[in-house]
Amino acid sequence: MKKILIIKPGAIGDLLHLTPVIRALRKKLQDVQISVLVGNEASASLFKENPNVSETIVFDKRGEHRTLGSLLALWRRIRKERYDLVINFQRSNLKAWFLATAAFPCRLLVYHKAKDRIIHAVVNHLETVAPLGISPTDVKLELELFTSADDDTFAAGLLGGPEYAGKKIICLNPGASNRIKCWSTGCFAALADRLMDELGAAVLIIGGGNERDLAESISAGMRNSALDMVGKLTLTQLGAVLKKCEVLVSGDTGPMHLATAVKTPVVALFGAINPDRTGPVGQGHRVIRHDEVKCVPCNAKTCVNPAYLECMEKITVDEVFSAVVELMRDRESVHK
Repeated sequence: MKKILIIKPGAIGDLLHLTPVIRALRKKLQDVQISVLVGNEASASLFKENPNVSETIVFDKRGEHRTLGSLLALWRRIRKERYDLVINFQRSNLKAWFLATAAFPCRLLVYHKAKDRIIHAVVNHLETVAPLGISPTDVKLELELFTSADDDTFAAGLLGGPEYAGKKIICLNPGASNRIKCWSTGCFAALADRLMDELGAAVLIIGGGNERDLAESISAGMRNSALDMVGKLTLTQLGAVLKKCEVLVSGDTGPMHLATAVKTPVVALFGAINPDRTGPVGQGHRVIRHDEVKCVPCNAKTCVNPAYLECMEKITVDEVFSAVVELMRDRESVHK
């Protein structure tokens, strides 16, 4: 087996969840060339510096590849590669299946989401490659993100000014793919002020460009000033910046997984979604979740609780602040 194509035109967290699979494939098959088919250029950047990935292929079904002609051109490109194995982690995507046929005849492995049992998505992904003799119990469950020298230089310049000298940097990520996963901006503002007033920390706010309203609301509710970088960073720049942070406070969303991939401790704020499935991977993180709320767990896209977003409203500034302090102490003791 010389060439493998992994299909996953998914979100940030989904792609980072594949890094243990990629690492295990490389260890098992050594000289194999691994290509990863992703959904956009931003996603492709997550693998640009990964030494275990030979190539990324962008399948932008809503952009470049929305026409039949462009889709056929991509199919022919894949056909030329003569892959020995295709691993399809996006089996609900019919166009992705069409692209997979470009490699036929080849060996095929297909991801199946676990049913009637709760296992982490990383373990679930690793189960897909079990037929190759790879056992999830033999793979270190750690995500990986490799940043470039340019990304690291950018982060050093951003956070290297005299205003940050001697200060711990705490990162806040208020957004999520669905706003029902978000902690209130008022709570984030109160937390930010406490981190700055009581710990002497610097606070950085991150997020996507469509989350500007959250950042502005947090800043408006603060007595102090935080560094607002919402919508201003590429994914790999964000990874490099997170490497320089002491802790990230975040809901269940892509930047949470980026932080774990660069070994930055996370205080993860979970409402209805089960963190056993999508929570932070690795050691040294804290998950805050109020299981006593009657409708938890819940996978609904909208909140139907009469006490709207009770699962998130139950999370207090005090308990998040305490978790941040605990992680900072743990990290300091490790460094000593």
